[in-house]
Amino acid sequence: MPTHHKAELTNLGSKITNYSYEYNPKLLETFENAHPQNDYWVTLNADEFTSLCPITNQPDFGTLIINYIPHINMVESKSLKLYLFSFINNGEFHEEVVNKIGKDLVALMQPKYLEVIGLFYPRGNISIHPSFFYAKEEEKYQKIKEHRFMNHNLNPKREG
Repeated sequence: MPTHHKAELTNLGSKITNYSYEYNPKLLETFENAHPQNDYWVTLNADEFTSLCPITNQPDFGTLIINYIPHINMVESKSLKLYLFSFINNGEFHEEVVNKIGKDLVALMQPKYLEVIGLFYPRGNISIHPSFFYAKEEEKYQKIKEHRFMNHNLNPKREG
């Protein structure tokens, strides 16, 4: 994916926002990380995520937590908002949604580390909390991935 500078971002600062009602990863845009030599966390919370159950077509609601250590490119937040909105009519199980978002973000940014945690609200008294983990091959990022996976919090509302 290309790196965008402020003038090249198509959604940020636009007076008109066009929403896509069908899954569309092409909505995602990046900008250049000003500190690629540093390892630091970026956390993005999408508190009103909505998709559809593929069987009943009823809406599923949840919170997505996206944590990543950027490398060269970072995801632009308005493009992420529009991309996540594009799931509104997308019928897939929670696990598929979280994995699809994780893979799209890895393809977009090639981060040093990325995780996507889905906190879907209960339906029939059961809530589902799938997670996606990715790390570059360097040992320190693989260790982060292993640690985060092995110590995955059973109550993901308490970030740790």
